[in-house]
Amino acid sequence: MLAALRPDGRGLTVVGDDAQAIYGFRAADVRNILDFPAQYGPGVRVIALQRNYRSTPAILDASNAVIAQAATRHAKRMWTDRASAQRPRLVTLDDELAQARWVADGVLARREEGIALRQQAVLFRSAAHSAAVELELTRRRIPYVKYGGLKFLEAAHVKDLLAVLRWAHNPRSRLAAFRVAQLVPGIGPAAARRAIDTLEGAAEPLAALQAFTPPPGARTEWQAMATLIHALHLDGAHWPADVDAATRWYLPHLQRLHPDDHAPRAADLAALGRIAAGHASRERFLTALTLDPPAAGSDEAGAPLRDDDYLILSTIHAAKGQEWTAVSVLNVVDGCMPADMATGSAAEIDEERRLLYVAMTRARQHLDLLVPLRFHVTQQHRFGDRHVYGGRSRFVTPDVAALCEEVGASAEDRDGAGRRSAVATPIDLGQALRARWD
Repeated sequence: MLAALRPDGRGLTVVGDDAQAIYGFRAADVRNILDFPAQYGPGVRVIALQRNYRSTPAILDASNAVIAQAATRHAKRMWTDRASAQRPRLVTLDDELAQARWVADGVLARREEGIALRQQAVLFRSAAHSAAVELELTRRRIPYVKYGGLKFLEAAHVKDLLAVLRWAHNPRSRLAAFRVAQLVPGIGPAAARRAIDTLEGAAEPLAALQAFTPPPGARTEWQAMATLIHALHLDGAHWPADVDAATRWYLPHLQRLHPDDHAPRAADLAALGRIAAGHASRERFLTALTLDPPAAGSDEAGAPLRDDDYLILSTIHAAKGQEWTAVSVLNVVDGCMPADMATGSAAEIDEERRLLYVAMTRARQHLDLLVPLRFHVTQQHRFGDRHVYGGRSRFVTPDVAALCEEVGASAEDRDGAGRRSAVATPIDLGQALRARWD
């Protein structure tokens, strides 16, 4: 259209940033920006807009070092005249749970320093990466809004599995029973209510559950569900093995209910199992993650009230064009950033690099790049500790790391003395700040 309107290019001006071209999955192509000048010959002027009014010099230096690795780009170096001596932090942590605690501690600490929750953001490559952080925020009652995906605890499949555990823990829970009963094929709302009414009047609800006569087409599946609830109720001491048992029962229903995206949803349930292992008992786990009543939640993440204070959780794609005083970027490790499914070509890797650049340049004053060392393997013994090690993202080269303040084992091991340092343990601010927060 532009070529037809202005064949010689005279009077035509276009504006774009190749460093922020991150929508390849929507068929956008960075070559549209990079190749545009060549369409109009030597008379084209490329004017680099390099002054930045958002971020500190240290954040821009690290961001410039990341994007400078790109094989092809319009050369520019962002700068600012803002004064700040604080460098971005490159934080090495034990695992995803330690990462979640670090984020929550940092959010509360900055809030005490006068930075409102709305001025802070947690960014991630994929919506599933925030699961552990969301559960930690919920446990500490830190309000948040998630953009770029459903809240972890509001996703239907997570609610389903938690409802199974809640019903097994308390056989008289109508809310949990009503949800789980309808997971059985052939059981609708009317049959579910009839079953719940029968159980409510019984002296032994679990016995009544197994004796209940469902519609003919649902009898086999109903008995399987009733057997599971009865076994989980009796074996409540075998925590967190009952999470695995509930998940095994639920997975066939997950595939039936969500045929198009059951694989990522199953990954969410695996993450929930890993998080459950960090709680001493089923009762403590369910208490920490109490399901919202129907009037207070839904399967859609909604917009907050304007006067509320809340932390921002967002995918990097949804964060483009936004800015916050403090930004934490999760899982800056290979396999997450770049994503393991986006390394099939040089062009894909370049776009993943631009994603990290976009995430880093959302920060005004404080930037944390978080690097968990271990990712736990699923389907192991409840006391098992099998895991794989995550490698720092290939985009965080030695030149980039030198522009950051390294926090954790890697920073203390650089002296080459062969001493093994402990990974930095996040300060537990929750107990100290909870009274004031309440």
